[in-house]
Amino acid sequence: MTARLDGDFVVFLIGMRFNRLWRVDRWAPVVAAMPRMLRELAQKPELGFLHGESYFGRTTLMLLYWRSLDPLLAYAKAKDARHLPAWAAFNRAVGTDGSVGIWHETYLVGPGRYENVYVNMPAFGLGAAGALVPAVGPLASAQGRAAHGGRRDGASAESR
Repeated sequence: MTARLDGDFVVFLIGMRFNRLWRVDRWAPVVAAMPRMLRELAQKPELGFLHGESYFGRTTLMLLYWRSLDPLLAYAKAKDARHLPAWAAFNRAVGTDGSVGIWHETYLVGPGRYENVYVNMPAFGLGAAGALVPAVGPLASAQGRAAHGGRRDGASAESR
C-alpha cells in the first residue's frame, strides 16, 4: 500500500528529552500536557490537525500531520487552546534550567515531494493521515510513487 494526501500538508515533529531523570517535578508536567493537547486537536478537526503517532524513550517523538502551516501556527498562538498555557507553564517551571529539553521540526510538503510504502502494516503515519491506496502499476516503485505527486488516481505530474 502507499499513502496519498491531496494538496500540501505539514509534517511536524515535536518532542522532549529527559536530561535529568530524577527531576520528575520538572518533566512530569511536560509529559502530562501533550495528551491533553492531542485530545483537544482530535475533538476539533477544523483546527487542521490530521493525525499523530507517539514514541517514548529518553527522547520522545511525536509525529504529527497538519493540513498546512497556518493552522499549526494558529493553534500554537491561540489563547483559547491548550498549547499556549502549557508553553507558559514550561517556561515558568523549567525555562532553560536544563532538566528537560524540548524540540520541534516542521516540514512543508507538497504534491510530488514525498514517497512512502507500507507492507504488512495497519494504517500508520501518512497512511493514517491520508488515504491508503494499492502500490501497483506506476505506484509500485519509490520513483513512481514520488513522480505521481500524491495523486490517488496515479496520474503523473507530466500528464497533468
